[in-house]
Amino acid sequence: MSKHDIGLVGLAVMGQNLVLNMANNGYSVGVYNRTAATTDEFTSGNAAGKSVEGYHELEDLVANLKTPRKLMMMIKAGPAVDKFIEQAVKVMSPGDIIIDGGNTEFADTNRRTKAVEEAGLQYIGTGVSGGEEGALKGPSIMPGGSVSAWPEVKEIFQKISAKVGDNADIPCCEWVGPAGAGHYVKMVHNGIEYGDMQLICEAYFILKHALGLSNDELYQVFKNWNEGVLQSYLIEITRDIFTVIDGGTGDHLVDKIMDTAGQKGTGKWMSQHALDLGVPTTLITEAVYARCISAQKEARTRASEVLSGPSGTYDGDKDQFIDDVMQALYASKICSYAQGYVQLDAAAEEFGWDLNNGDIALLWRGGCIIRATFLENIKAAFDKNANLENLLLDDFFKAAVESAQPSWRRVVSAAVELGLPVPGFSAALSYYDSYRRERLPANLLQAQRDYFGAHTYKRLDQEGTFHTDWIRERKLD
Repeated sequence: MSKHDIGLVGLAVMGQNLVLNMANNGYSVGVYNRTAATTDEFTSGNAAGKSVEGYHELEDLVANLKTPRKLMMMIKAGPAVDKFIEQAVKVMSPGDIIIDGGNTEFADTNRRTKAVEEAGLQYIGTGVSGGEEGALKGPSIMPGGSVSAWPEVKEIFQKISAKVGDNADIPCCEWVGPAGAGHYVKMVHNGIEYGDMQLICEAYFILKHALGLSNDELYQVFKNWNEGVLQSYLIEITRDIFTVIDGGTGDHLVDKIMDTAGQKGTGKWMSQHALDLGVPTTLITEAVYARCISAQKEARTRASEVLSGPSGTYDGDKDQFIDDVMQALYASKICSYAQGYVQLDAAAEEFGWDLNNGDIALLWRGGCIIRATFLENIKAAFDKNANLENLLLDDFFKAAVESAQPSWRRVVSAAVELGLPVPGFSAALSYYDSYRRERLPANLLQAQRDYFGAHTYKRLDQEGTFHTDWIRERKLD
C-alpha cells in the first residue's frame, strides 16, 4: 500500500526544512536527492525518528506515494527543473501532480504548466518565502498552476504555512491563480523586498552620516521604529544588527562588512517585466541599480579620490530629523507597495489572471521577509474596494502619505544638499509627485518625437491623431 502523503526532491537546507515541517505537522514524506549519500545522511540524522523515508531511485519514491501522487521539487531553478520534469513524467500517472517550490521565473512556470498538462499530469509552481527558518517553522506559500491540483495540496500547504496574530486562523497560503501566477507573486514579493531593504539602508546612511549617530544610537532608533507603524521583520533584524560585536576586533561587525551588495536576480526580473508591461515600478528598479553600483567598489574607490561634492552634517533639530527620516521611510514604503500592486494588476490583465490583492497581502503577513504590520491595512484597503486602482488612493494610505509629505521632502532635500545618495527615497517621491499631477511634460516629449520622427501626437482639444511639419511651421526670429 502507498504510504507517503507527499514526496520531496532536493535536500538542500530549504528542502530538508520543508520536509521536517511536513513531518512535524503529521504528514508522511518520501524524499529523494540526486546524491544518495545526502538522502541517507538526512534520514539518519535530522529526520531520524520522524515519518520520513529516503529513496535512492525516483521510481521507488513515486511508487510509494498516495494517489494522486504529489511530488515536490526543491531544486535550483533553470534547466535542471526541465530535466527533472522529463524524468518525473515518465514514472508518474495521469492526474499526478508535480510541484516546483524553487525560485523560478514565472515565464518558465507558464510554459511548464502547459507542457505538463498536455502530458496528462497537473503542475503547481509555488513561491516559498521565509528562508531556512520559515521553511521549518512556517513559510509564506504562494501556489499557482493547474487549478484542479489545488484541492489536492491545499491541506498540506496551508497546514505547514505561517500563521499570524489576529488572523491566526488564516494561513499565509492561498491559491493565487493559474499558470505562473504563484511565481509571479513571489517575484513581486522579492522585488518589494529589494525596495524595503534599500529604503532601510538609505535611512541608516542618512542617520549615520547626516547626524553622526553611533551604532548604539541607531539600535535605539530602530527599536523605537519597530514599535510603531514601521513594525516589520526587516526593521527588527536591522535593529539587532547594530548590537553585534566582531569577536576579532571588538568593533561593531556591521562596520567591518564590505559595502558591496549581492543579488540573485528576482528584483531584476520584476524590473524587466515592469518595462515589458509599461508600468513605472521605479523604486524597486532603483533598488536593483543601487546594488549594481555598490558592486563597483573599486571604481567607486578610484572616483572618490577625484570627484568632489558637498559634505557635512545636518545642523537642525536632531530629534525632529530622526522623526522626519521615519516618515520618509514610511511614505516611500507605501509607494513601493503601491507600485508592486499596480504591476500585479497589469500582469493579471496581460495573462488573464484573476488575482485577489487582499488575499495576497495576507500571504505576506508571516513567514516571509517583507512581513509587516501594515499588510493588514493593505488587506483592509482591498476589502473596501477590490478594484482599487492604486494604494495611494485608499483613504488610509492617502492620509498617511499626506501626513508624511513635509518630512519626506525635508529628508530628500537635506540628503541632496549633503551629497548623500537616496535613490529609493527620491524615486518614491518623484513617483508620488508624478502620479498626483494631472499634467506632465510629456506634451513636449511628444512634440519632439513628432519633430524628428513623425511619430504623431494627440491633442487635448480635438479627437484624432496629428502630425505637424515642425520645420515648415516654426517661426524664426
